[in-house]
Amino acid sequence: MNAPQEKTKVLVTDDDMAQRLLLRTNLEADGYEVHEAEDGLDALNRLAEDPTIRLLLTDLAMPEMDGYDLIKAVREKEIRYTYIIVLTSIDERESLLKALFLGADDYLIKPVFPDELKLRLKGGTRLLKQESQEALIFSMAKLSEYRSEETGFHLERVSHYTRLLARDLSKHHPELGLSLSMADEIAMVSPLHDVGKVAIPDSILHKPGKLTPDEWEVMKTHAAIGGKMLREIYDRTGSLYLWLAHEIAMYHHERWNGKGYPYGLAEAAIPISARIMALADVYDALNSSRSYKESFPYEKVRGIILEERGAHFDPKIVDAFLRQEDACLAIKGKFQDEGGRMKG
Repeated sequence: MNAPQEKTKVLVTDDDMAQRLLLRTNLEADGYEVHEAEDGLDALNRLAEDPTIRLLLTDLAMPEMDGYDLIKAVREKEIRYTYIIVLTSIDERESLLKALFLGADDYLIKPVFPDELKLRLKGGTRLLKQESQEALIFSMAKLSEYRSEETGFHLERVSHYTRLLARDLSKHHPELGLSLSMADEIAMVSPLHDVGKVAIPDSILHKPGKLTPDEWEVMKTHAAIGGKMLREIYDRTGSLYLWLAHEIAMYHHERWNGKGYPYGLAEAAIPISARIMALADVYDALNSSRSYKESFPYEKVRGIILEERGAHFDPKIVDAFLRQEDACLAIKGKFQDEGGRMKG
């Protein structure tokens, strides 16, 4: 049995009762649950009473508290993001700029046309869904981290490393097709690289010493498990974030020379997102102390990365690392921890 679909809530704030009624009629016809406020102060109270209201339509000229003060107050007090659309007249350019400067997201020119109102609200809803996806991504990443008893700032570091490397490649190798926005998306989902470890037995995941060959084969399955898990979620949502997360989880243990796992892919057959993740993950592992090893001296870490250029790692990504080495060292210094566990 499917769960009932909850209606999206919209708060309409206007001191003109006729305008509120018109907006309510149009919004309810589109399936929204409409709440009303007659001024900014009333709107703040209603938002405080019901934090599930995430869409706000507001006029600018109102008694008690006008739209400008409302926008400012919402941005100062909000815990979850509220998408704000202001209602303005065609000759109020300065007022509109002020509202946008204070934190409004979008605007509608009066008189409001129902089709335009519907499209603007859809845009806001997409942004809020994206925020929810980001929260889901980091919740899943933290679940994986707790499950494998990793501690410290491993996830934060690899996120920063992947962003640095991807942005560098975007600049120096445009043929790879990496935009700056894609670089940020790779960084955002990189903490999910080991999410498949949630399926690995405790006796293997938490073993303090070296794994046996059979145990190692079980450990290696985390890549395919995580990749398939995220692919299934992607198939239901169509989110580019989750496609990148799937690629990273599934293929970040593949090697440029084809000797990695789970599928033995080589060179450009490995998605660029996973090739970036591979270097960031190994670099962080070599630099970190774990229950079964101490961190390596930095010169040894650097030497391993260079030695694996064209073997484990894509040569272009090693070159990007060298260009960003100082920045990587700054991240390493900023996000230091005292150890933990990490295998695979």
